[in-house]
Amino acid sequence: MAKIFTIIVLSAFILHSNVNAQLFKKTAGTSDTSSTAKKNPLNKLFAKTKGGLTNDEVVAGLKEALSVGAERGTSQLSAVDGFFGNAAMKILMPDEAKKVEQKLRSVGLGKQVDQAILSMNRGAEDAAKSAAPIFVNAVKQMSIQDAMGILRGSDNAATTYLKDKTTVQLTEAFRPVIETSLKKVDATKYWNTVFTTYNQFSKEKINPDLTAYVTEKALAGIFLQLAAEEAKIRTDPVARTTEILKKVFAK
Repeated sequence: MAKIFTIIVLSAFILHSNVNAQLFKKTAGTSDTSSTAKKNPLNKLFAKTKGGLTNDEVVAGLKEALSVGAERGTSQLSAVDGFFGNAAMKILMPDEAKKVEQKLRSVGLGKQVDQAILSMNRGAEDAAKSAAPIFVNAVKQMSIQDAMGILRGSDNAATTYLKDKTTVQLTEAFRPVIETSLKKVDATKYWNTVFTTYNQFSKEKINPDLTAYVTEKALAGIFLQLAAEEAKIRTDPVARTTEILKKVFAK
């Protein structure tokens, strides 16, 4: 991919030099005198370099890659145990609450703690179902400039772009779903009671808003999964499941 953009930049320089006609003939390896080539010789070089793919096809391939990655990633996380059964994604009590958790378990409240942890993950799994349409909509709004910046960027450039564009909307969509899930087992009420009391006696305060905490963790898991899917498509031919993905990312 880097090779493509190196050629584009080189060609742009050639077009603006005083000897562009001679230099371009050497680069393109042809003496084509068609009107199209004369008007925009960059088109011919670009097409030859990329095996006939147009600029629009490259952008379409990138958009498809993002849509495919988003749908795959969110589908996995929204399944039962998508969070709870995945050690890398599982939402646990925050680090600052570990002492409180240990104390609760020591006085016979381990079952309630386990139920709270399960409900946090179930809430995240439920919320993940709403992520794919939000990602796909953001992909559709992507400009050519955005797409080219992603193609030039790092292996997680697309994920970073989606994070910037969708975090606010995802938070708004996730929070009510997670809150409802937590309320089913009174997890929110239990958390607020315990940690509001804890904060009265501790210098290290813990956020008593369990819904906000789980929402934040759910979003972090979504973007972690999305980054993994992006890396697969960029580096693993097997992950390129459509023809346009194969053509664009093979280059």
